[in-house]
Amino acid sequence: MTNRIQDLLGVEFPVVQAPMTYIARAELAAAVSEGGGLGMIETLTDEGRADLLRVRDLTDRPVAANLMIQGWKRDPSIVDVLAAAGVRHVFTSAGDPALFTDRLHDAGMTVVHVIGSLKGALKAADAGVDALVVEGVEGGGFKSALGASTMVLLPLVAERVDLPLICAGGICDARSAAAAVVLGAEGIQMGTRMLASAEALVHTNFKDAIVAADDAGTILLDVPGNPTMRVLRTGLAARIDEQDADAKLLGRITDLYFGGDLEASVANTGQVSSRITGLAPAAEIVRQTWCEIQTVLDDTRARLG
Repeated sequence: MTNRIQDLLGVEFPVVQAPMTYIARAELAAAVSEGGGLGMIETLTDEGRADLLRVRDLTDRPVAANLMIQGWKRDPSIVDVLAAAGVRHVFTSAGDPALFTDRLHDAGMTVVHVIGSLKGALKAADAGVDALVVEGVEGGGFKSALGASTMVLLPLVAERVDLPLICAGGICDARSAAAAVVLGAEGIQMGTRMLASAEALVHTNFKDAIVAADDAGTILLDVPGNPTMRVLRTGLAARIDEQDADAKLLGRITDLYFGGDLEASVANTGQVSSRITGLAPAAEIVRQTWCEIQTVLDDTRARLG
């Protein structure tokens, strides 16, 4: 049997790799899709857009594309780029879903929109999207300082919106995926866990910092003039948190991601890093996360007596 997310995306397991600018590239996306989940390609960079085609040399399974609305709202030609690459599933984020949903539907694509609030979920449903990614504030990357956690936000949205839901924020294994299912999700999305995979092309220093992080290892960084972000509390971010007046937030992000210089910028990472204890192949992450949910639920039932 399959659920609505599996049917919508055409995947064996409703496990989605998060869209991460510079990082959501062909190798990682293909590994996730080959493992039965849904890999994702970012489209803000030239390299990412080129990978919409290159990924087809690595897998013939479904691969999605991310469309960050704020980055493309003045240039709807991105829809033509996606169509030319044969993209079937688009995850929109960071903006008004009404700007692109109809265009994407007209091009024959399914649209999944990422939200971080009930208000955003209702707005996306009104725009006609096919599904939602419900992302709690504990997730990595751009966030609202007023955002609710997954434990609160997911059931709140599930009670008010009749769309298939994918849970993001705080997910790294079958136990957290089982919790997401109980709270109303039919799929899960992981970013930080996929960063700590064998196929992620980020530098070993970044991966090691994720594995080393404890439950105080990330910070919601809110610096005036910059977007609020959840990042690893290390390197540059640690100095900013300690009120270093000379620290500059806008650093060289690719030097951090791929050069391993944790002083070059800030590393977008979720709180779930504290639960990640080692690296693993992406396909193994996908399969274990979804296939072991029933075991987790059975163990829970046994504890209830």
